[in-house]
Amino acid sequence: MKKISILLIAVVTLTAGLSLRAQEPDLLKSRALHGPTEADLGGFAKVKVPEGHLFLDGNTTRKLMESVGEPTSGNEVGFLRPTNGNWSVYFEYADVGYVKDDEKDKLNADKLLKSIKKGNDAANEQRKRNGIPPLIVEGWQQEPKYDPVTHNLTWCIQASVQGEKLLNYNTRLLGRKGYMSVTLVCDPNGLPATLTDYNGLLAGYKFNTGDTYAEYKPGDKVAKYGLGALVLGGAAVGAAKLGLFAWLAVFLKKGWKLVVVAFVAIAAGAKKVLNKITGNRLD
Repeated sequence: MKKISILLIAVVTLTAGLSLRAQEPDLLKSRALHGPTEADLGGFAKVKVPEGHLFLDGNTTRKLMESVGEPTSGNEVGFLRPTNGNWSVYFEYADVGYVKDDEKDKLNADKLLKSIKKGNDAANEQRKRNGIPPLIVEGWQQEPKYDPVTHNLTWCIQASVQGEKLLNYNTRLLGRKGYMSVTLVCDPNGLPATLTDYNGLLAGYKFNTGDTYAEYKPGDKVAKYGLGALVLGGAAVGAAKLGLFAWLAVFLKKGWKLVVVAFVAIAAGAKKVLNKITGNRLD
């Protein structure tokens, strides 16, 4: 097997044939909330956890991420996934102030995509230096769209790494004092069906009283940027999540086993990506 000190891939998941519970660390087993219940999101909001789903709070999410070498932003407030499913959702809250939505009719998808591709080209140079396959941004799977009723901003970019299709579906829920980032990671082929469950989850989300977008009052802190910057910021390649697709650090060295992460999903696709990148069978 080739020695690769750190392999960054956009899809790290349960491998086919392995159950979630067989792989989850002790901290997940002991601290996970199982639905039906209502979970707190960092004291800013709440989300309903349906039956057949589990939820981790922010601290537990960070510990689980750190246990497998995944960088954390410090803003994680929750993680949710079905106990038997191949998709996952994580929540992060940004206390940046009230984000004005006066750009809602001025979101230029072509211009935004051009900026994202330019930033990704620079990131690919760094990936090349690190011996990591380039990430190719192919275009919008869904152009940025803002709902002035729910104050939700949603978009999805399609990309690929060595021919493997990748999707990262993003939603920003605007509140009075900041916004909640909700990121869905799933199999691209299963996105239409997964969105039904995902939208059902969002219907069970609510900011705490006093923190909703409609409760803004003159004198409240106002964010220094608008909707367009939320899209660019969510797509930028950064240290906390390493880019568009919530890259996770997976260490592959001689004698090591594949680290299976129980909270991001694409099942058999992960093995295909790793086999293709490393040139070795990972069964």
